[in-house]
Formats: sequence, structure tokens, C-alpha cells
Amino acid sequence: MPETIKNDPPLIASYLLAAAALLQVMHGGLLGALYSGLLVYALVHLLAPTLGKQIDSQRARMIAVAVLGSLIVLLLTIGVWSAISFFLSEAGSLPVLLKKMADVLDQSRAQVPGWLAAYFPESAEALQQLLTHWLREHAGEAKDIGAQTGRLIVHLLIGMVIGALAALYDTTRVHHYLPLAAHLHQRVVNLHHAFRQIVFAQVRIAGLNALFTGLFLFVALPLAGIKLPFVKTLILITFIAGLLPVIGNLISNTVIVVIGLSHSLSTAVAALIFLIAIHKLEYFLNAKIIGTQINARAWELLAAMLLMESIFGLPGVVAAPVFYAYIKTELTDMGLV
Repeated sequence: MPETIKNDPPLIASYLLAAAALLQVMHGGLLGALYSGLLVYALVHLLAPTLGKQIDSQRARMIAVAVLGSLIVLLLTIGVWSAISFFLSEAGSLPVLLKKMADVLDQSRAQVPGWLAAYFPESAEALQQLLTHWLREHAGEAKDIGAQTGRLIVHLLIGMVIGALAALYDTTRVHHYLPLAAHLHQRVVNLHHAFRQIVFAQVRIAGLNALFTGLFLFVALPLAGIKLPFVKTLILITFIAGLLPVIGNLISNTVIVVIGLSHSLSTAVAALIFLIAIHKLEYFLNAKIIGTQINARAWELLAAMLLMESIFGLPGVVAAPVFYAYIKTELTDMGLV
């Protein structure tokens, strides 16, 4: 440990408190609240300087930032609610999609080699049992899906409100922190920067991924006389899953290839080749966009995701990229890496 850190007890205390807070976030199921708060905080910080240049009055600036924060919270809430409503609708129903996937796998046994068919679920009920087992293994605490979903929505809303209030306080006042408070504020700033670097970059990558997938499903395949079901749902799944580095691609690719089998084996193979080509480009973008910002390679992020998944389950996979970027930022600031 550098000598400057050893001689600064408030700095050491801030690191310990930050570590304890992040552990409590993971153990307490507060990752959704943390991410939603950081997202609103980052968006307000991104847009507030533009308002500040155009508004001279301190009181008017506070009102403008408060309105901006409220608008961001409202738009994010509408976005989340719209996505949930779409997946619950008849057009984008996930249960219907899963049933379709099970039927496709069952009907495609004759099209694929015997060694590959052996890995297919035998029926829709078998696929349902596999999914149920997987959910129990990774989210055994979620006994009541409805209650957990409601709890998550409340956490997201509270997190967004906290993020908006914190950004309002941070962007409209000049602060004179005491030593411990100053170091804790720096921990929050570093976490915010890590979140902003990872999430904003991954949103751009997921958006490009969804765009190329949409062109393939909406344009290329119809021009070839092929029309797949659930295209809108597939694109939305591609975008949402694409927010997770590396592993998100596996999720969306599997769904698209299986749905491609509903038309023919050649369609599924063509979809797989296209997706591999697109994700080769995405890995380049990952290295360019994310790697250059936090000096991390794809294998580092994947290793962090595997480690966090082994400790915290699925929330660990979601938390790993941001937490890894944050830890690397702190270690870099200390001159250790």
C-alpha cells in the first residue's frame, strides 16, 4: 500500500465503507436501486452543464435541474413500463415465445444430426422443467415472482429518485467537505464514472447489435422470402440481453437461432453465421469502446462475471462489469495497477 494511503486514515475508512456498501448492495438485493440511481445521476450530470450555461440565476438553475431530473425519471419509468407491457402483451409474450421455441426444437429433431438432437428437450414440458430448474438454481429466493417484480420496480423508482436528488444537490451547490466526507464523495464519483463508462458504452454496443439484427430479421430475411415469427420480441431481447457484455450475446443468439429453425435448418445456420459475424464486430467495438476507457480486455470482464456469478448468482453477472471497472479505477488512482 502506498505510503500516502497509510498516513491517511479517512481515506482508508472511505475505502472500507465503500466496500461494505457494495457488499450490502449485493447481499440486500439493491443492485437495481443502485443502477437506476447511478443512471439518473449520470444523465443529470451529463445534461446539467448545458442548462447551467444558459441560466444565470442560482434559484432558476436549481429549478431547471430539478425539472430535468424529474423528466429523466419519468421517461425511464415509461421506458421500463413499456418494455414490461410489451413482454406481457400477446404480440411479445415471453411464455408464448418459450412455447414456440419448445415446439420448434421438438419438430426440428429430424433436421439435425443425432448427436445434436440428443441435447434438445424432448417436449415443451421438458423445456419448462429445464427453465424451472435453472431459475431455482440461480434465483431460489424468488418464490413469488409477482412480489419480487413489484419489489424490484419499487427499488428502481426509489433509486431513480435518490439519484435525481443527489444530482440536484451535487450540481447546484458548492461543497466544502470534511476529510472523511470528501473521500467518500470521491468514492461515489469514481463509481459514477465507472458506471457511466461501462453502461453508456454497452448501450451503444447493444443498440448497434439490435440495429444490425433488425436489418437481418426485417430486411435481409424477407428479401429472401423468409418471414420469422416474434421479430419485434427478438430485437427487443437482443437489445436488453446485449446490455450484458459477452453473455448477453449467448442468450439472444440462442433464441434467434432456435426461432430460425422454425423455418428451416438452413435459415438457422444462416442466422448463426450472421450473428457470429456481427459479434466479431461487436468484440472489436468492446475492445475499442470499453477496453480503451477502463483498460480492460473482454477476457477480464468475462472472468469478473464468472467470479461474481459464483458468489452472488445472476445479480453478480449484472454487477461484475461496473464493479470491475470501479475497482480498477481505484487501484489505478492508488498507483497499484
